[in-house]
Amino acid sequence: MTTSRYLALELANTVRHDGDGGVADELSSVDGLTSWVAAQEELKAAEEFTATGTGAAPTAAGAVATGPLAAGSATGPVADERVRTQVLAVRAALRALLARAVTPAPPSRADADQLPPADQALSRLNAAAARCPVVPLLDWPTDAAPVARLLPAASASPVDLPAVLARAAIAFLGGPDLPRLRACTAPRCVRYFLKEHGRQEFCKPSCGNRARAARHYRRHHAPPTAN
Repeated sequence: MTTSRYLALELANTVRHDGDGGVADELSSVDGLTSWVAAQEELKAAEEFTATGTGAAPTAAGAVATGPLAAGSATGPVADERVRTQVLAVRAALRALLARAVTPAPPSRADADQLPPADQALSRLNAAAARCPVVPLLDWPTDAAPVARLLPAASASPVDLPAVLARAAIAFLGGPDLPRLRACTAPRCVRYFLKEHGRQEFCKPSCGNRARAARHYRRHHAPPTAN
């Protein structure tokens, strides 16, 4: 499966179809959260979301991560149950705002009836992002274009994973690609994705194949109409 270009969508899509007609949650345990963070290497490289546990590195949201964000780093695990609960709250807020963003099209069917109202989601996301204060820094290498980054303020504690994820969500929701956001409408799929071309309806080819097969079945197995 191709990863998205945004940490926010990767987080949102940790709620997924389980292959048996239900919904699975990749973050249902602390180990699941740790594994998910560790699995983001391709996305981390693409968006400079890296952490080695021995210094600072810019994150996808433009903030800087240190220490505990790196799963299995020398400074400790990526999370505990308290942090996992906070991450789930950020994800719920994000998914509520993604559902709002695709309106009037239908949102993901995974949890549309369980999400907080949009105003509560906004407050939750902003509050989580503000928990780790940051300051702007301009970096301008001699052989590259200038890059603006956000660094933890001097008074900040080591990286706050929910805050990093909340800022990633804010960066996406306030970014130029939000109008391309769609909820996949293929049978059983509950993913959000970015539309890449004008005729794209589904998040990946397998979903398109499944939707076409479902339409074919309905056409050939529809009950006869009364005269």
